[in-house]
Amino acid sequence: MMDDNLDEIRRHLAELRTEHRDLDDAISRMAGDPATDQLRLQRLKKRKLALRDDIARLENLLIPDIIA
Repeated sequence: MMDDNLDEIRRHLAELRTEHRDLDDAISRMAGDPATDQLRLQRLKKRKLALRDDIARLENLLIPDIIA
């Protein structure tokens, strides 16, 4: 049962990383276009930051606690 949960976390983590990478590409393209809607660009950047936080949280779940 624990392995199923870890597999689910890994799957979700992969999806978030893909979305983060796609947003990074979109932001890069939009930043180079002078006709870009700045509000939309800011929203994409905020979404990217939220994804980064979610990715870090899930990665921490996968790291076992080590008692020093």
